[in-house]
Amino acid sequence: MASASFPKDRRSARIAIVEQHIRLENQHDLEGVLGTFGETARYDDEPWAEHYKGRSGVRVFYEQLMKALPDLEIDVQSRHFTDDAILLEVMIRGTHLGGWRGLPPTARRVEFPLCAVYTFDPNDRLAGEKIYYDRGTVLRQLGVFHEPQSMLGRISIFVTHPLTIARALVRQVTRSSSVSGKVVR
Repeated sequence: MASASFPKDRRSARIAIVEQHIRLENQHDLEGVLGTFGETARYDDEPWAEHYKGRSGVRVFYEQLMKALPDLEIDVQSRHFTDDAILLEVMIRGTHLGGWRGLPPTARRVEFPLCAVYTFDPNDRLAGEKIYYDRGTVLRQLGVFHEPQSMLGRISIFVTHPLTIARALVRQVTRSSSVSGKVVR
């Protein structure tokens, strides 16, 4: 909730720039999206610990995103306002038709919730966008991550982590061989 000291016209300007930003993302208008950022543009993809600085960095992020999900759709679920930021809860949808993070196109659909935090420069342009989402959900929907309890997950763990599995089996055998605190040899 905005405090009484925060000018209503500045809050309205910030809401308008975020709404314009989302509209341009949904239209896949790269230049328009970049135009919503001020001079101190920054994009933080927190699940991957990747930080894009300056307009050129933000451009790189959006070029990758729009190539990977050319039918990207952002559906705003709720909005939250503070004097310093606007937070959106959104649903991201799209089809993985372009390479992304070294993964070739899978033609699979993704749909996942995301939280975005928008900050502003002194001119009420976007200073930054910071996003949070569960990357495991995205990777599972793309077919490259399987829950460890599933059969595919167990096979994947066994194939990709044989030493980890061997150590776990040794610990399990050692524990089950213990009787009243003594190891049976």
